[in-house]
Amino acid sequence: MSPLTRYVLPALAAASSAYASCSVSGTTTIQNSGDATALASCTNTFSGSVAIATGTTDSIALDGVGTIDGDLIVNNNSAITSLSADSLTEITGKFNLDTVQVLSTVNFPKLKKVDSIVWNALPNLQTPTFNGPITQVGTLDIQNTQLQSLEGINLETVDKVTIANNRYISDISMQLGNVSTSLILEANNPEVNVTFPNLIWAFNLTFRNCSSVSLPSLETLNGSMGFYGNIFESFIAPNLTKVGGALAFVSNAEVTNISLPLLTEVTGTVQIANNTKLSGIDGVPQLKTIGGALDFSGNFSKLEIPALNDVKGAFNVQSTGDVQQTCDSDFKPLKDKGKIQGKYFCQGSVANPGGEGTTPVATGAGAKKTGAASSLNVDANALGLIGLAAAFLL
Repeated sequence: MSPLTRYVLPALAAASSAYASCSVSGTTTIQNSGDATALASCTNTFSGSVAIATGTTDSIALDGVGTIDGDLIVNNNSAITSLSADSLTEITGKFNLDTVQVLSTVNFPKLKKVDSIVWNALPNLQTPTFNGPITQVGTLDIQNTQLQSLEGINLETVDKVTIANNRYISDISMQLGNVSTSLILEANNPEVNVTFPNLIWAFNLTFRNCSSVSLPSLETLNGSMGFYGNIFESFIAPNLTKVGGALAFVSNAEVTNISLPLLTEVTGTVQIANNTKLSGIDGVPQLKTIGGALDFSGNFSKLEIPALNDVKGAFNVQSTGDVQQTCDSDFKPLKDKGKIQGKYFCQGSVANPGGEGTTPVATGAGAKKTGAASSLNVDANALGLIGLAAAFLL
């Protein structure tokens, strides 16, 4: 063996070993901080998934790694307190933190892109650090944490979002332009303010237990949108023109104003029910077509839908307020002309107004009912109302 070969071969072997350590076919399990440090040479990409062992007690720093071409997973660990990666910009798979009881520090200052973030049961994680910020995520699912905010997660587009049962989050604001499948916000801090200033179109949107919801740019919904148990006083969607599924406002105790001034069509059911302080329903002046049912019940005394010309499902209006004249003059003629195709019921001055399928008790001396209630109940908490239209026609 020549002297040159004697030096070159070990160098090549070392290089090959270093390359191999950055590319694995399965999952690399990190047992301690030393295992994490060994990945520092993967300055471009570590190909494979990384899992932190359930018994790991060390703080884990995946410093130096630029991309994880796989998943990063910490599940069922009761001892790890810190997880960081100073150079990581992308995780092509899942970033999964599940039931990590004492984890209090998550520091990924350069992370910008993740296929999915799935975090659950993190009772001590309050302020993760993402200075990137993270702008690209396919699925964002954060539940049962003590996060104080989502600062650093500022998505531009997303497939699915679920943010639920995070009682300390007071603000949810992102530059989202579209939501391709669903966005669900529920049971977070009851004072949470929700703002999506750039959201133009979405499929399904569900808001529960929010203090305010701002969607100033929303133009089109391909699916459904529902508001349940929120405490905002007003909801305005000034640019919304069409809802491709159902539209629901149910049990929003403080709302006094619902304004959708450009809305012309809802393909599914429109439900406004049990909004205690809503005295008038007059914020849909251009609503012309409802492909499912119209189902309004509550305390309102003003009801104006001047452009309404086609309801393909049932028509139910029940209110403690005196809307009988409106029923008789505006809506009964639509029924008589066949423009309300399902079963028809419209009555004011009633006790305990209810959803479609209920029969109220009249309270006013001049109260009367027009039409008859059918036997089909509408689930006030369901967004899947679009399919009810066919049933209303039976």
